[in-house]
Formats: sequence, structure tokens, C-alpha cells
Amino acid sequence: MPSLRSYSSSLKLGTKYQAFMRHRADMEFLEGTTAAGKTTVGILKFFTMVARSKVSQHIIAGLDLGTIEKNIINKPNGVLDELGSLVEYKGGGSAGSALPHILFTYDGVTKTVYCLGYADKARWKKALGGQYGCLFIDELNIADMDFVREASMRCDYILGTLNPDDPDLPVYHEFINRATPVHAEDTPPEILRELTSERANWSHWFFTFEDNIALDEQKIARIKANVPEGTKLWKNKVLGLRGKATGLVFPTYDPSIHNMTLEEAQELLNGKEEKLVTFTSGLDTSYSNQSADTIAMCFGGITDKGRYILLDCKEYNNRDLKEPLAPTDTVKNYVDFLMRNKDEWGLSRHNFIDSADQATVTEALKWKRQNPNSMLIFENSHKKLRNIDRIELQLGWLGLSEPAFRILETCKPYIRELNVYSWDESKDSTPEDANDHCIQACQYSWIPYRDRIGR
Repeated sequence: MPSLRSYSSSLKLGTKYQAFMRHRADMEFLEGTTAAGKTTVGILKFFTMVARSKVSQHIIAGLDLGTIEKNIINKPNGVLDELGSLVEYKGGGSAGSALPHILFTYDGVTKTVYCLGYADKARWKKALGGQYGCLFIDELNIADMDFVREASMRCDYILGTLNPDDPDLPVYHEFINRATPVHAEDTPPEILRELTSERANWSHWFFTFEDNIALDEQKIARIKANVPEGTKLWKNKVLGLRGKATGLVFPTYDPSIHNMTLEEAQELLNGKEEKLVTFTSGLDTSYSNQSADTIAMCFGGITDKGRYILLDCKEYNNRDLKEPLAPTDTVKNYVDFLMRNKDEWGLSRHNFIDSADQATVTEALKWKRQNPNSMLIFENSHKKLRNIDRIELQLGWLGLSEPAFRILETCKPYIRELNVYSWDESKDSTPEDANDHCIQACQYSWIPYRDRIGR
């Protein structure tokens, strides 16, 4: 097995990148935050695979030639910097080929690596005329899909780097989401849920700032400071989360202001200055076993001072379960959820279920008929209040000097959604149809009592 590490002694690799260099797969996708080192280490792995290949022709693809030269070939720790005497760049082509290419000589064998811009369709269509060994695609998320489909059929090994983007892009459905996660414990749950592991010989890696040991804390802080919070850039490049929206729906959410500890919430059970007096809950459902959508339930309390406190939430995803949940199972889980919270906090008599899911509503009413002595009442959610109006109300409660909307810090699924729920950039005043099941369940719980909140 050839090793190019001796030619790139200046490049520092952390533990996960070392594992990546040793790993073998037919197709690999490197997703993650900006400045995680994906392209720098990825290109070294690519040339390692080129050295292994018995094929003489290979491809590096980027937006255009200028981008490839800037981000891959000429940059510090780029191809010329790391591989030195092993490579010779022919930006203007040569007698053997008019296409820009790199001559890579290892162990006495010279191979040609063509540099193609996928933005120039006429040019790459002309270039893709034969079979190639290895293919490196930079910024796979913005690549021309016709190029990705065509080139992938002509190569033995493919490596693509990307920052998270719109999860509805075809490149996710056709390629990235079919891969098997490596180091799955480091992958954000919302991305992990979308990976189907359909292809065992395709690998998905997720890298962050922490995996790039060449970055110091000051550099990471500077990168974060230069990206506005609540924007698409922040969501995709700093948090490393997929999303097509231009901004967060709840950008004013601040954990230090809006989160509440368990001890603080428990003080409200018998508080003298402020006390929890009403409990309520909501259930939002999605039974798909092919998406990241969840079955979500939320339990909250309203104080005598007009504050809503989200006390508990729980979610299930049918795609993660060997035996998918049906409406009957969901009602059982919901009742268990309500009874546990009754014992811990208090009774929520009125519980609101997504009115669009009449199957679950019917099962809940059936359960009530079978348990007539139960004090639980199940109702359809109140959806006459538009989503945009619900958001406006909640933003107002969050923005008060003494916030009228607080979240128990253990409600991780809800907090995760607050950090990623975004506006749909293709529609006016409309949030994306994703990352919102806990948010919707919570809304169902407080809509009937909204006149008592924030007063």
C-alpha cells in the first residue's frame, strides 16, 4: 500500500482523519463544518488512491478551473505544497492533452489527473469520453448533477467533499444519503437519520473544527465571529447542519436566557411568588419510515404570572425502529408520557393531537372509551391560528425582558429544533417543512391558552 505521508510531513492529522486515511470504500463523502480540513486531507487520500490504482487517468472536479487552482492546487497544504516533486501541474495543457491536468509520478509510474470544472457543461461532456480510476469532487453539494451521474459511472473510486446544504437536493437522495456513516456517534442526529446505509461500500464521514488539529481556539473563534448567527451560513458552515433556509425562525433564542434548570422549574410547583397552575400537552405525528420526520410529544405548564414552561418532550422516528410505530402504539406511548409527567408535575387534562392525523385521534378516542374513568381528554389541535401567527407570538414571548417562554434544559429535541428551524428561502414568510415536529407539538399545547401567556 503506497503512503504519501512522508511527502506531506507538514500536514497534521487528528485521530479521525488518520482513520479516514486507512479506511477503504468505493465511494466516500466528507461532510461537515467549514475549515474542518475536508478538502486538504481528502485530496491527500485521493492521490493515495490514485497511486494504488492500475488506471492511468483520473479526475479532480470543482466549480471551475480557477476554483480548483485556488482551493486545491496552489493553496498552502494543497497539491503542489504537499506532494512537491511527485506532481507537475499543466494548467494550459500539454502536447499530450489540451485539458489542464496534473502529472503524478509515484514509484516510477506517471499518471494523469485531469482538472475539470463542472460549471462548464460543454467542456466536461467533451472530456468524459473514457474510463477513469479515481474521481475527486470538491463542493459536491453544488456540483452539476448531470456531471456527478455521468462521471460516477466512469470511475472506480469517488471522493466528494461538501458543506451541508439543502437536504432536498438530488445529490443527497441519489448519493450521499445512501452511504453508511463512519464514526456515527460524531454525526449530528438530524443528518444521521437521513443516512440509510443502503450501500455498505459507500462511506459517510462528518468532520468539524475539532477534527482539524491545525486550528487553534483563536482561529475557530474568529471564524464563528465572522459568520452572522441565524443565517444560512451559520447553520450550514458553523453548525454543520443541512438546511435550505436563509435564516433561523427563532434567532433570539438564547440558552443562557430561555433555558431553565430542573431545580428552577421544580420551585414553581409550590412557589410563593410564581406557581405552575395549568398543565397542557400536544402531539404531532409523522409515521414515515423514509424520512427524518418524527412523532413528537410535548408537555408544558403555565404559571399564574403568565409564563409558559416547556417541561418535557419526547420524539420517535419510525426509520430508526425495527418495528415501526402505528397510531395504536403512539397513543399508548402518549398516555405513558402524560402519566409520567402527571406524577412529576401535574395532570394535563386537555391534550391536543395533530388534527391532520385523524387515525391517531381516532385511536386516542377509542382508548378513552376503553378507559372511561381516566381524567385524560383528547382533542383535535387548534389549527385556525396560522403558523406565521404562532411564530410571531412565540418570538414576542421570547423577546420580553422577562421571557414569557422558557424551556427545561433537558428538552434536547426541542432545543435542537429551535437551533435549526429556518425560513424557506423560496417562499415569503413561510418556514421550511422540516425540523419542526417538537415545535408543532409544543404549539398545539399552548394555542388554546395563548391569551394567558405573556400577560
